[in-house]
Amino acid sequence: ELLLLESRADGKGLREEDALLESGSQSNESDDTSTDRGPEPASPLKETSFSIGLQVLFPFLLAGFGTVAAGMVLDIVQHWDVFKYVTEVFILVPALLGLKGNLEMTLASRLSTAANIGQMDTPKELWKMITGNMALIQVQATVVGFLASIAAVIFGWIPDGHFSIDHAVLLCASSVATAFIASLVLGKSTLCAPLPELPGSPWPHAVFFLFVALGMIMIGVIIGSRKMGINPDNVATPIAASLGDLITLALLSGISWGLYKELESKAYVNPLVCAFFIALLPIWIVVAKRNAATREVLYSGWEPVIIAMAISSVGGLILDRTVSDPNFAGIAVFTPVINGVGGNLVAVQASRISTYLHMSGMPGESSETAPRKCPSPCSTFFGSDVNSRSARVLFLLVVPGHLVFLYTISSMRGGHTTLTLIFILFYMTAALLQVLILLYIADWMVHWMWGRDLDPDNFSIPYLTALGDLIGTGLLALSFHILWLIGDRDSDVGD
Repeated sequence: ELLLLESRADGKGLREEDALLESGSQSNESDDTSTDRGPEPASPLKETSFSIGLQVLFPFLLAGFGTVAAGMVLDIVQHWDVFKYVTEVFILVPALLGLKGNLEMTLASRLSTAANIGQMDTPKELWKMITGNMALIQVQATVVGFLASIAAVIFGWIPDGHFSIDHAVLLCASSVATAFIASLVLGKSTLCAPLPELPGSPWPHAVFFLFVALGMIMIGVIIGSRKMGINPDNVATPIAASLGDLITLALLSGISWGLYKELESKAYVNPLVCAFFIALLPIWIVVAKRNAATREVLYSGWEPVIIAMAISSVGGLILDRTVSDPNFAGIAVFTPVINGVGGNLVAVQASRISTYLHMSGMPGESSETAPRKCPSPCSTFFGSDVNSRSARVLFLLVVPGHLVFLYTISSMRGGHTTLTLIFILFYMTAALLQVLILLYIADWMVHWMWGRDLDPDNFSIPYLTALGDLIGTGLLALSFHILWLIGDRDSDVGD
């Protein structure tokens, strides 16, 4: 918070002038004159539609291919014994994929905003931002992973009226272990910074070298983008999610399968796994509390990720009820794709609007750039300001992107599905409607949260991506049901 105030004190000084997009991607287009939006702040976000599309395209495709790979994995593992006999694991799929995406993209959004407003200009600021945020997502991953397993048990028990304590513990162990390990592996930073001493003995710093992540990919993307004149908001959130779905789903499948195999002979393994990961919570809490920004999120940032998990679990319940139905053959491979694409696009838009608002003041401050009333669809998609331009660009990426992903799935013979013209038509309609709804909700939600003193970087993306999971899974299931009713898919089952 002190760093943010210091950045504001510079006004329109060097930090904003040095921010982003000085390399010719700016436009002389007029400011928005609609009544729903005020004039744009003096900021470096006056990008052209072409520059926005060019910057978003590659990370969007990269993230999309990650969701395609996740869909292919789900198409294979759905036939494993653990998915057949503990079907509640399907409920965990959208919840954990959504959780991983929420944590990564929220982190990317926070870091993009920090980079744009000059909070990562010195090595000291950069290091504090990295270590605090990475410890924070470990805490959130463990707690929400545990709650996701409880939701899966409840949603699985209510329709069938059958409860198994062994399966409940299996779900808990699988969910917590998957959430923790996925966040650690994809954390993109080391947690071996100088740490405080506990009463009685110092922290053994060597232990933390065990928690070195695969690389500084996301941090490098944000810093490199800023130096190259590319807006980090356009690239950070899709890249953050590019490998998340695939690795999270692979971890969930492998861990749940392994624990299921141990269930008969070594029933004590599952409770021990739960206890081990929960026992690590105090370590991450201590690290997260050392940074002022993450300390605030540690205390107040639980509501969005928990509610988002509950929303995604409802989408998981839909998936659980449809994936085993022969009339919905192939839905497993397409669910991560449509949900991932929608979530990635709306996360980019939410991150951009949040940065736009941060450049005009602090959350809760009265500003013409943060109207409190609900925007109209016309102002969201047809305004002349930079946020409307980005909404149009992101919406136009839906059809070509999904065509590429559908062709990839068909070429790899995934989903037991023949891509007929009517199937593509229904699928594209569902995808377009999903993104249209999400972009409009994002425009309203980010401004609404800003006006109520909530930082959209921390609060908006979890809600939006969870809604994307629910809307995407629901519309996809509806499309498959309609296609079955009209007889288009009878010949496709078992191909």
